[in-house]
Amino acid sequence: MDAGTIATFDPSTDADSFRGALGTFVTGVTVVTTDSPEGPVAIVANSFASVSLDPPLVLWSPAKSSKRFEHFAGSRRFAIHVLAADQRDICAAIVRSKTAISQIPMHLSHCGMPIIEGALATFECNLEATHDAGDHVIIVGRVTKAHHNPGDPLVFHAGKYGGFHQD
Repeated sequence: MDAGTIATFDPSTDADSFRGALGTFVTGVTVVTTDSPEGPVAIVANSFASVSLDPPLVLWSPAKSSKRFEHFAGSRRFAIHVLAADQRDICAAIVRSKTAISQIPMHLSHCGMPIIEGALATFECNLEATHDAGDHVIIVGRVTKAHHNPGDPLVFHAGKYGGFHQD
């Protein structure tokens, strides 16, 4: 296909093309953490968005097929971390192991949520609502505390991690 050709497809029958089209959208990389009977657990998510300033709400969407889904689907509290460009190793460790959070620089918040040190932003949340969304669940959190640091974000595009440098 040349640069001037647009590929049209039916996303309900061509999941690979649909995934490729979705991959053209550059996203930030977040890690969501919570506490569990196994200790602190984490999952990488690029499905993060702000919802409302008043009240302060954010959302993220874990896949139902994730082996970590059970830890987050029933969690009443969680923290969402926007990773910095130099935190790709943290992302890689968490992709490999749900309990890798205990091996990276972090501390527990006042309410016991694992907080990753050095993240560009952290949103400590209480569960506000969940919505079934096909093979994912939309989890809406009410932000009870937030942290923000300067720096460049870790980004994800077309299946690859990268950085974005502000001029």
